[in-house]
Amino acid sequence: MLVTTTENVPGYRRSKTLGQVFGVVVRSRGLGGNIVAGLRSIVGGEIHEYTQLLEQARRQAVDRLVTNATTMGANAVVMMRFDSSEIGQYMSEIVAYGTAVVLEPDNAA
Repeated sequence: MLVTTTENVPGYRRSKTLGQVFGVVVRSRGLGGNIVAGLRSIVGGEIHEYTQLLEQARRQAVDRLVTNATTMGANAVVMMRFDSSEIGQYMSEIVAYGTAVVLEPDNAA
């Protein structure tokens, strides 16, 4: 599955647009992680516990996006973007979204 942030893919033409597709993940850090992150925030700098949490959540959101696009019959997702927000004080929502499409090689290229 090709996932791209661009609208067009060189060497391919869009034969079908299937519609909006997304993958959503809501994650929270455990109590221990929150305590360690809280202590690190006092000192300043990167909070590795939260960086790791968000990296994992983004990967999982893209995996869900790909699964949903495959179910729709797509072989690519174009114009993929991420959005994130906080739910409460300890949860993060990550959404990967884009347009599910069917691409075919452009024989004219």
